[in-house]
Amino acid sequence: MEAIEQRIKEQGDKVRSLKSSKADKDVITAEVAALNELKAELKALTVNDPSAAPADKPAKADDKKGKGGFTLKNAKGTKDYTPQEMAVREKIFSTIIGVFKKHGGITIDTPVFELKEILSGKYGEDSKLIYDLEDQGGEKCSLRYDLTVPFARFLAMNGKEYQNIKRYHIAKVYRRDQPAMTKGRMREFFQCDFDIAGTYDSMIPDSECLRVLSECLTALGLGDFTIKINHRKILDGIFEVCGVPEDKIRTISSAVDKLDKLPWADVRKEMTEDKGLDPKAADLIGEYVLLKGGAELLERLYADAKLGTNARAKEGLDDMTTLFKYLDVLNVTRHVSFDLSLARGLDYYTGLIYEAVLEGSAPPTLANGEKARATVKKGTDELDESTVGVGSVAAGGRYDNLVGMFSGVNKKGQPNLVIPCVGISIGVERVFSILMQKQKKEQIKSNEVEVYVVGLGGVSVEARMKICTELWDAGIKAEFAYKLKPRTQNQWDACDRDMIPFAVIVGGDEIEKGLIKIKDMRSKDESQKGGIEYPRTEMIAEIQRRLAEL
Repeated sequence: MEAIEQRIKEQGDKVRSLKSSKADKDVITAEVAALNELKAELKALTVNDPSAAPADKPAKADDKKGKGGFTLKNAKGTKDYTPQEMAVREKIFSTIIGVFKKHGGITIDTPVFELKEILSGKYGEDSKLIYDLEDQGGEKCSLRYDLTVPFARFLAMNGKEYQNIKRYHIAKVYRRDQPAMTKGRMREFFQCDFDIAGTYDSMIPDSECLRVLSECLTALGLGDFTIKINHRKILDGIFEVCGVPEDKIRTISSAVDKLDKLPWADVRKEMTEDKGLDPKAADLIGEYVLLKGGAELLERLYADAKLGTNARAKEGLDDMTTLFKYLDVLNVTRHVSFDLSLARGLDYYTGLIYEAVLEGSAPPTLANGEKARATVKKGTDELDESTVGVGSVAAGGRYDNLVGMFSGVNKKGQPNLVIPCVGISIGVERVFSILMQKQKKEQIKSNEVEVYVVGLGGVSVEARMKICTELWDAGIKAEFAYKLKPRTQNQWDACDRDMIPFAVIVGGDEIEKGLIKIKDMRSKDESQKGGIEYPRTEMIAEIQRRLAEL
């Protein structure tokens, strides 16, 4: 917080200096814009935290009192979305759903809360982030932490009907995490999941999931991205040959997964001092988990004297060899990095794992070249946004045993139902935070209205209603002023404010003659003047023709 306040002060001094020296107008405009962006960032940081606001500028949003004396603010880790923001979010959802459907996805829904026992023990060290609810009528429930475990429970309950399914699910999930609002790290947020359930030949559905993820991130226009991939069996093999006891494999895996946020020295310290791993084993692990590359890394690992003969690792390496072959065919390899530091802390993954990161999504880099360590804002449990990055925007992997955990076991101790699964999950809030940084709110069209009906010279509201009705009946999105005698300028202002591309203009004379005028509101071409005249009977066809050209 102090860092951004200092940047605002420095930028303000710079602007004042440029103005006093009568610098080039364009230069001043650019620097003022940069100052406003910094102020907006500070506002976003302080709007939900009165203690974070500067002493001379108390946070307005938190100081509002309702008539009953309530403090009007959002619960920590949640936020409201404006019409402009929702327009961006709806575009995100429609883009992702379009890709999911193109690949044959069908959707389901599950309750926002599950029995506590369904969620318990599935998320490793992150289980502490689950929101538990009060006992209601003898059932202990928790808010869902993700959409994967509820999907596995759904399959366990409906396995006979859905042995094979490509399912997508877009819904809110809840985690009692340390929020960093401007980086899309929240306690209530949407996930967009696409999963392929069923028994298929090795790595075929896995490769298509990576293709789906690549298509989504490309279509969203997020810029350059990398999909880091690894395999749980390779990791488990590495831990075995390095001397990690079987009962410590998952907890050591969780430590390794922090390498995208922490330097190796900190991760090693956690493994040895906090989790009791032999320092020699930790050093051996370090020789492996810092490796990354492409298909060529597979050859190096196959040739490794210890790892190449480990049964678990060999199985994982064989899977990855097949995967790279399919990714070449699907034109995804260019986005992929084989990264042995990727571990994914969730306990239910059994095979391929992956996560997608963008340019600039890592934590800020300090002057000494190290990544900044996440710190908590003083007096709160919220993260200081200036010390964290956006992180991964999507993740996923293979989880072959999760459905079986819910199906019970037979006399031989084997699950009654086994449905292998693989899937991806896209974090909407992180995608949204990145897209909002790329555009200005005033440039976002918050509605989809295509035509505004403008009445001139006292044209009745009934006449404007009639034209709107004709447009609506033709499937054209249209509006008119809710005034009996609206001012002409107010109607033009509505077109500009809502970025409505076309106006249908009617006056008393036009109605009598069966005429209307159409004006392109995006163009300032004087040749249009008051609009181009058309017979009323041609209005729909002409509007449709123009809309088709947008």
